Amino acid sequence: MARIIAGTHKGRRLVAVPTDATRPTSDRVKESLFSRLEGYDALRDAVVVDLYAGSGALGFESLSRGARSLEAVDKAEAAVRTLRRNAEFFGAEAPPALRREITVHKADALRYLGSRSGPPIELLFLDPPYSLGDAELFKVLSAAREQLHQAATVVIERDAGSGAPSLPEGLEIFSEKSYGSTQIFMVEPTEAALPH
Repeated sequence: MARIIAGTHKGRRLVAVPTDATRPTSDRVKESLFSRLEGYDALRDAVVVDLYAGSGALGFESLSRGARSLEAVDKAEAAVRTLRRNAEFFGAEAPPALRREITVHKADALRYLGSRSGPPIELLFLDPPYSLGDAELFKVLSAAREQLHQAATVVIERDAGSGAPSLPEGLEIFSEKSYGSTQIFMVEPTEAALPH
């Protein structure tokens, strides 16, 4: 069972998706990842979108550590039910001072990004199924690029054997780290992609 590692909801256990189809990020990877994100000041008051969210562990960890809002997206019904249950810990069940803005969307990642009308994304998690092909990931990143804040951070989790993802123009990898069979890439908009 996943848990919140740090912040206002430290120790809170999250409901797991009742299926073997998801691949939760380990506590060791989460701890290292979020330490790095805090070092980049990527969490404070951030607008977070968690695509392929599963139980929402990455998005909810962000909220616990100071993010302003979370849009959790998954196309699997079991994941969406789990996301809604976990969202209650930060909404109706949380003390008023700890409540956060959370929306849960049952949608395909590409379609969601194509119809999204919220504020620019400041932190984007992409933890797709390892079976998602590079071409499909490229399409999702292309759609996401149009929604990103100029100082956004995109976190991509992949199987270590997959190698670096192909990125559309306007995005570049600024950090990568391997954790056993998992590889994390941090991506940001390039200066050339920023509005003038």
